[in-house]
Amino acid sequence: MPRVKRGTKRNDRRKRILNLAKGYYGTKHNCFRIAELQVERSLAYATRDRKQKKREFRGLWIIRINAAARQHDMSYSKLVAGLKKAGSGVNRKMLAEIAVVDPKGFASLVASAKSALGTTAAPA
Repeated sequence: MPRVKRGTKRNDRRKRILNLAKGYYGTKHNCFRIAELQVERSLAYATRDRKQKKREFRGLWIIRINAAARQHDMSYSKLVAGLKKAGSGVNRKMLAEIAVVDPKGFASLVASAKSALGTTAAPA
């Protein structure tokens, strides 16, 4: 049986892994066997954290919307329910942005949510 030396395939694979490991501390960036383990773990963390990033931002938007809604004597849940009843297609990301950048626009959204729920300006 002839001897197989692998050639460029092996070199290309090593180079790809070591390029991904650039900037790692100690032997994790230059020792292939250790770098391979660390790159695999790092890619797993990256996949996990892309999901967590979405989760954390949604929580941040909800906190911002709640804080702005409470300034208009309304809770977050009642605001969202009122907007849904009013047929507003504004998502949480845009609501949070409006709350921070355009308080008057947010006040009009709160007013439309209150009118859809049939409540007056009484505290929630």
